Amino acid sequence: MSDTVGGKNELSAIKAPLLREVKKGETRRHIISVLVRNELGVLARIATLIAGKGYNIEGLSVGETHEKGLSLMTIEVIGDDVVIEQVVKQLRKLIDSIKVRDMTDSPHVERELALIKVYTATPRARDEVLRLTEIFRGKVVDVSPDTYTVEITGDEDKINAFVKLVRPFGIKEMARTGKVALEREGV
Repeated sequence: MSDTVGGKNELSAIKAPLLREVKKGETRRHIISVLVRNELGVLARIATLIAGKGYNIEGLSVGETHEKGLSLMTIEVIGDDVVIEQVVKQLRKLIDSIKVRDMTDSPHVERELALIKVYTATPRARDEVLRLTEIFRGKVVDVSPDTYTVEITGDEDKINAFVKLVRPFGIKEMARTGKVALEREGV
């Protein structure tokens, strides 16, 4: 695709810029959003399709939407652009999928949630974990004599940074959701 520029007598062709340069074989993290009918077996079909291409689902979040009978799946997969594009095309062909988008290169908002049970046996540990939780805008959602259970919401980097800072206290248990993501409007 090219456009022409120049005056009356001087025309030259310039190439239109590519929106995204796709490099075969280069792998990266993809966020795929799939709006599906909330039917039995949909998750299994989608997971089988992705596994059939030789990819592991790194993160998965599924929940009902504001529309009755529809769920939104946010799938995080690491792979090369060419194969992921084929996965997206095949997801679109599934009878239960209504809308499929690879949001990797489009402006979007993404969040994940982590519940982290941190050892806090000493008063100093309790104070420090509480201070870190406040700095990261988290919440202590449960307290026991030896632990705080902390809820942190944010992007992957924020959660990883918090985990790194509380690891010296000892993490007894941790559970993380997959990402949830929505495209930005008006961008």
